[in-house]
Amino acid sequence: MIVRNLDDLIDTERDVRGPVWASRRFLLADDGVGFTLTETTTEAGAEQILWYKHHVEANYVIEGRGEVENLATGEVFALGPGSMYTLDQHEKHCLRSFTRMRLVCVFTPALTGRETHDEDGAYAPPAE
Repeated sequence: MIVRNLDDLIDTERDVRGPVWASRRFLLADDGVGFTLTETTTEAGAEQILWYKHHVEANYVIEGRGEVENLATGEVFALGPGSMYTLDQHEKHCLRSFTRMRLVCVFTPALTGRETHDEDGAYAPPAE
């Protein structure tokens, strides 16, 4: 059994940050469960172009307001507490945070832990 508390992750190697986001990584590849579970926050006014070419990501909004745009189709979806979106087709997208947002995110395959977004807004492919 794995039990972790958010307070125990902050300011550790499992607390990965970018210019407008922070990802607290509860579960990683070395935990052996096959997926990653994070709490991710984005700052008010943030606009991020993301493209998880090597991962499927599901996101559940627990706090804040924003929108996600599918950049291939132009479809825009409002996000708020209780909203979920999944990038099941590796969609390139734009996440806009109108207020500070807090999300629970699941990635498969699992992340190793220190990934940050590359120039395409993606994480590197998992090691073979």
